[in-house]
Amino acid sequence: MATTAERRRAFRRLHEGGCFVIPNPWDVGSARYLQHLGFHALATTSAGAAFAMGLPDSDRVVPCDAMLAHVRNIVETTDVPVNADFASGYAAAPEEVAANVRRCIETGVAGLSVEDASGDPTTPLHELGFAADRIRGARGAIDAVRADVVLTARAECFVVGSRDLDDVIRRLQAYAEAGADCLYAPGLSTREQIAAVVAAVAPRPVNVLVGGGARFTVSDLASLGVRRISVGSGLARAAWSGFARAAREIAAAGRFDAMADATPYAELNTFFREDVARRTS
Repeated sequence: MATTAERRRAFRRLHEGGCFVIPNPWDVGSARYLQHLGFHALATTSAGAAFAMGLPDSDRVVPCDAMLAHVRNIVETTDVPVNADFASGYAAAPEEVAANVRRCIETGVAGLSVEDASGDPTTPLHELGFAADRIRGARGAIDAVRADVVLTARAECFVVGSRDLDDVIRRLQAYAEAGADCLYAPGLSTREQIAAVVAAVAPRPVNVLVGGGARFTVSDLASLGVRRISVGSGLARAAWSGFARAAREIAAAGRFDAMADATPYAELNTFFREDVARRTS
């Protein structure tokens, strides 16, 4: 198994050229399967993890300790670099964000993201200067322990309902100046928006979130200069869709048809048996 330092170096190299997909497992089994498919890096999903815990996606509900334990489980079960979806840093004040980032680094992650959502519906985004200080705190925590961890800063404008692309760009530029290595604005949906963000923060890499019914392919986004593509809670929600469809059919109609196209037991059991054998040989 690759060392933590090796995985961190590999993750940083992925951001230096080309375009790669970093899918988001929600548990150990899905992480192992994604690694089996050949992806070069993985990212946790706060939503997928929260749903598996029976909780809503909120760092005011999901304890930091629980999320750190989840991140550590994903890191320790994989050989590839893992980026932690670290929500808003599980704190507001920059020094508290820095303290939690240090704890996240200790899980062995190769990267982590911190967003600027406040959790307050009256002012859903942190004021720009304060938000930049939070990124500066995260950067300082990484540098203090000399961990080559890629820091991604997220502007949550579109997520909270603001469609002001100029504000998105102002925020991402401020986060880049505060020390972010990679920039990310969930909700970009047009070529023009994506191209504008890529140009505004160049040469720093940009992550684009792709959801269900996406109009883009990997090659489309690569041609726009996107360096990293994630799917957020998309894979977890796809799994939940199959489960919910089958369960509802049983509850409402007493039928089991929706399970007809389920992945065969033998296929999954063989995969995990062989996977365990590979890891323990």
